[in-house]
Amino acid sequence: MARYTDAVCKKCRREGTKLFLKGARCNTNKCAIDRRSYAPGQHGKNRVKLSEYGLQLRAKQRAKTYYRVSESQFRKYYEEAFRREGVTSDVLFEQLELRLDNVAYRMGIGNSRAEARQLVGYEMLEVNGKKVNIPSYIVKVGDVIKIRDSKKDNKTIVSVLEANKLKAVPTWLELDKEKMEAKVLRKPVRDDVDLEVQENLIVELYSKN
Repeated sequence: MARYTDAVCKKCRREGTKLFLKGARCNTNKCAIDRRSYAPGQHGKNRVKLSEYGLQLRAKQRAKTYYRVSESQFRKYYEEAFRREGVTSDVLFEQLELRLDNVAYRMGIGNSRAEARQLVGYEMLEVNGKKVNIPSYIVKVGDVIKIRDSKKDNKTIVSVLEANKLKAVPTWLELDKEKMEAKVLRKPVRDDVDLEVQENLIVELYSKN
């Protein structure tokens, strides 16, 4: 899988909104989009009216970048959402929110989704008492996600949790900071996702293929 190696702040500037790809830095005056609120590149300052396809593409890219998933992964989630009952866009975001790396990020285990994904890969977490190191693992209602006992004193974990101790936790998660664990209370809905995007444009884009 191709890996993006350029400055991630360019992605926020391209989408015209903060996607919080660099964690705490995004809330400081060092945030690239606050300093240069136009798209990157030689012609970034020129305002270009997007076509219908362009708007659909940007919506998809914004959601894909926000959750830090690849094109193939995102399409897989869409196809699964299309097959299932319910509103396709709602099911799509439900799956993305229930990824283990996203749940870890929502718990405050990671300053960004990229960092949370690394910590999952480093075998820091367990789900229902079993070690899980797959970032794309989909948790279910009733699952308990916690930091493994052997990792609770890890310097990285301790510093990250301290930095995020005041971070708001979505209502579909119940967080116990003392035990360093969270329980999935219900399936997340679109209103739980703090991403400004017209999800209907994503559905329109994929429905053409």
